[in-house]
Amino acid sequence: MNINDEKYKIVPNTREAMNIVIVGHVDHGKSTVIGRLLADTGSLPEGKLESVKEYCRKNSRPFEYAFLLDALKDEQAQGITIDTARSFFKTRKRDYIIIDAPGHIEFLKNMVTGASRAEAALLVIDAKEGIQENSKRHGHIVSMLGIKQVVVLVNKMDLVNFDKDVFNSISTEFTEFLRKVNIRPVNFIPISAFNGDNIANESENTSWYEGPTVLKQLDSFANKKGSLELPLRMPVQDIYKFTESGDDRRIVAGTVLCGNIKSGDEVVFLPSRKKSVINSIEGLNVKPRAGAGADEAIGVTLKTQIYIQPGELMVKAEEKLPSVSSRFRANIFWVGKSPFIKNKTYKLKIGSMRIGVKLVDILSIIDAAELDIDTFKDRVERHDVAECILETSKPIAFDLISEIELTGRFVIVDNYEISGGGIILECVPDTENTLVEHVRDREFLWDRSSISSYEREEAYQHKSKFVVITSGSEGSEKTIQDIGKELEKKLFDMKYKAYYLGVSSLMHGLASDAVSGYEGRDEHIRHIGELARIFTDSGQIFITSVFNLDDYEAGKLKLLNQPNEILIVNTGDSPFNSFQPDAAVSGTDVDGAVNAACELLRKHEIIIDYYL
Repeated sequence: MNINDEKYKIVPNTREAMNIVIVGHVDHGKSTVIGRLLADTGSLPEGKLESVKEYCRKNSRPFEYAFLLDALKDEQAQGITIDTARSFFKTRKRDYIIIDAPGHIEFLKNMVTGASRAEAALLVIDAKEGIQENSKRHGHIVSMLGIKQVVVLVNKMDLVNFDKDVFNSISTEFTEFLRKVNIRPVNFIPISAFNGDNIANESENTSWYEGPTVLKQLDSFANKKGSLELPLRMPVQDIYKFTESGDDRRIVAGTVLCGNIKSGDEVVFLPSRKKSVINSIEGLNVKPRAGAGADEAIGVTLKTQIYIQPGELMVKAEEKLPSVSSRFRANIFWVGKSPFIKNKTYKLKIGSMRIGVKLVDILSIIDAAELDIDTFKDRVERHDVAECILETSKPIAFDLISEIELTGRFVIVDNYEISGGGIILECVPDTENTLVEHVRDREFLWDRSSISSYEREEAYQHKSKFVVITSGSEGSEKTIQDIGKELEKKLFDMKYKAYYLGVSSLMHGLASDAVSGYEGRDEHIRHIGELARIFTDSGQIFITSVFNLDDYEAGKLKLLNQPNEILIVNTGDSPFNSFQPDAAVSGTDVDGAVNAACELLRKHEIIIDYYL
């Protein structure tokens, strides 16, 4: 082949890149395929092919294209910038990065880091040896990666005299297997990597084959969109409030992972689903600008002030939104010292979100040392790759790895160490989650008092109730605390059994071991909900205040207090997106809000009579 042929000339300034992963059983010719691709596309360092051939001649060794990879490894050891885990070659259409790793465990590590970014896969099978167990296991791994563009290269066809029947037999058998692991191969290509048959040029030895060469097949693959072409994804890193010199800006800061944003765009913050419009785009010590794009660290101001938390994902309302759920199906690679076990709480990091996560189901496991597939193990051991169902402590926003990689990958932390990484394959409905199961089990096992709720009402002269005071107004945290405490005092003075406990009390008291931040708040909400169940069961009026309670948190408190009743009272601006509170009262005057809350309790027949 003449690499100066017109069809192999590189067109300048029109380059795109594609990641492909190549797998194959030992000695099935994977390295030879890679070496041949490098050589036939003129992608080797100048003189490298000739020097390796000369080395083989001098040492009376038959030349093999696989030697090219060993030569590149030697050069890397000498400081030359060539990545042996990722080999590079070019065609007229694009640049290719071959993600390759020797050995089973090393390959599986690269699955999570490098190969998880692959847009296509090449599976190499020896025509003479046929399909091996590892061939099937590698097919299963590719399936677990979520790679849809898969081509099977039936190599060493020269060893079976380019027999069409051998090729068809392998194609039929392997197609049947791949369908079982949800892969529909794009094509099977008969090749002889050593001789170059059907790698870059069509082979005269396979006149019965009418499909493309390996290079033509790769160039026909659809590439993923560039970062700027994708929908906007910006994890919120923090929110800053400025007050000096009359500056009243509230800046939402983060790094744009993909897409673009400009002033006037309507945005949604997920998972809270709060909406606003971009007022300005800010930078550090620079003038506001009209727009920003992928990989830029920016701050934005909003036309309508809303209260969001770090960890939320800012997206455009007009574009395709990510999934929002507390459950998803994922492939993970576990490297933790201790196994990944069910029902233990770990920390998940995705974007800027840090949140508790549990392993709720194991669908299948591949052991990295033996590559055995197991569907019956109840834990994920070190170096295992597992297809699992994971559940976060509250809904989060994410994309599938097949759609947007940057928001489809995550890591899991155990005991302050990164112990696993993974990719999200599917959003799973979370209507039946562990919280629902917990409440169901709790109620089933509840050892009830011999005193009935009716007897308590008669003795206390009021019904039980869980009262939650909330507000979305800026600076209202102390106000809602004061309302809650004054409501408790008023009810107490009227001889009713009432008790106030703010969520903030849990941060340094009953739940002092809870983590801080986004995940910590969720734990505090859960603790207050569990306490409410006890207080209301004892017949008391339990009062709390939670600033900026969102839709999910309100629903969670209602669920945790079941079967007892809850009353959510909003004062001032509403923090909710679609959730409807039970009542709204003025939050500007504490006494007025307390009186309105008492009137509300009377209306709901919680208290029978009271005196203003």
